[in-house]
Amino acid sequence: MLKTQFMQKAILLFSLFFIVLGSCACNKNQTSDVEPEPEKTTYANPVVKYSLPDPTLLRAEDGFFYLYATEDIRNVPIHRSKDLVKWEFAGTAFNDNTRPNFEPNGGIWAPDINFIDNKYVMFYSMSVWGGEWTCGIGVATSNNPAGPFTDKGKLFRSNEIDVQNSIDPFYIEQDGQKFLFWGSFRGIYAIELNSDALSIKENAQKTRIAGTAYEGVYILPRNGYYYMFASIGSCCEGINSTYTTVVGRSDNLFGPYLNKAGASMTDNHHEVLIRGNQRFVGTGHNSEIITDDNGNDWILYHAVDKNNPKGRVLMLDRIHWSDGWPFVINSSPSITEQGKPFFNH
Repeated sequence: MLKTQFMQKAILLFSLFFIVLGSCACNKNQTSDVEPEPEKTTYANPVVKYSLPDPTLLRAEDGFFYLYATEDIRNVPIHRSKDLVKWEFAGTAFNDNTRPNFEPNGGIWAPDINFIDNKYVMFYSMSVWGGEWTCGIGVATSNNPAGPFTDKGKLFRSNEIDVQNSIDPFYIEQDGQKFLFWGSFRGIYAIELNSDALSIKENAQKTRIAGTAYEGVYILPRNGYYYMFASIGSCCEGINSTYTTVVGRSDNLFGPYLNKAGASMTDNHHEVLIRGNQRFVGTGHNSEIITDDNGNDWILYHAVDKNNPKGRVLMLDRIHWSDGWPFVINSSPSITEQGKPFFNH
């Protein structure tokens, strides 16, 4: 009797063991049969649906692109991405205690990020609307692209350098010299910086580079030319914004920058790169141009989305080249799915 009960329990335990073993094997086979979802190879504008105006970016040593924008998100928002398409919020450059304050109640606009002498160096504008003689440009540094940044103070104000509306900085180096370009609808100017790029070189004189139609300048050296990208029109009137991205080129950093017909940006002549369309308007203040691992060039900029016109959303489009000139398909933002940038991470 006891022997029979023992045998029955043993058989039951062995049966349960094989049932569990079979279930595990089945689950294992089911798991291995599930293919990971392939990474999407296309994107559609906008790549960020909330307001990130006046973008500037660089690729840091950790492989991420870090993007900085005018502070519609207070204290200068920082975002990061591996592919220029999927962006995540990474923090802010400043906080309420560390933010620049040389313009009381001023906003921090149009930053320009650079990696100089093993530091992340961000030039920025500080202004209030209408404060064209009190606004100015400052500089801040960090050891980390995600911040925090330490403000090094102002470089100059409009009334100190005698250039009205001194905002929208852009930094560039040439032959070991360091220069700052800036300006907004009162002329585009350039001046030499000291070797640390944190102050104006003693006795440096400003040089006027372009006319009164422009702001938000970015200069790209390419194949023996300098390409000056800039914005014209109104940035900030919602769906009535007329902002347009334009370009001219020169064989000299300091110009003259010309259009295809040979007319000068000093006299407000240029080529249109990106204008509004039925979906997006106010297309301007572009970032640095980024070349992906397939050799394709990409530009980020902001626009107003007529489908959701609150703020200025982040846009991405490919730059093509023909006869030494950049262009965007249809000279306007893409409104359908496009092939995305390729980066071999």
